[in-house]
Amino acid sequence: MRIGNITPIFRIFDENKAKEFYLEYLGFHLDWEHRFEKNMPLYMQVSKPNLTLHLTEHYGDCSPGSAIRIATTELEDFHRSLLDKGYRYSRPGIEKTEWNTKEVCLIDPFGNKLFFYEEITEN
Repeated sequence: MRIGNITPIFRIFDENKAKEFYLEYLGFHLDWEHRFEKNMPLYMQVSKPNLTLHLTEHYGDCSPGSAIRIATTELEDFHRSLLDKGYRYSRPGIEKTEWNTKEVCLIDPFGNKLFFYEEITEN
């Protein structure tokens, strides 16, 4: 058995706020959107290289307030780019953890947490 990629699903409640956070602030690309009919809940896919997320307005697809950890490189550059955008709802810091990582925790407008982390290597 071979296990493929994992695609986390996050609950959202407002399409415009989701797009502002994921597309404008975090720089994800909108891959596709789906609705069964006009005025029905939205289900969409957003992505960055090596990371795909599904965002859903559908009740019962998943619980709001979920969390994922995302391994990265160049975390400090990513952090700086976020601060440079001046997003009014988030000014994340970088935390150095006891388990030898640097981490930036971002909380989307719906309470979902994205932990971007980089392993600290001893030089």
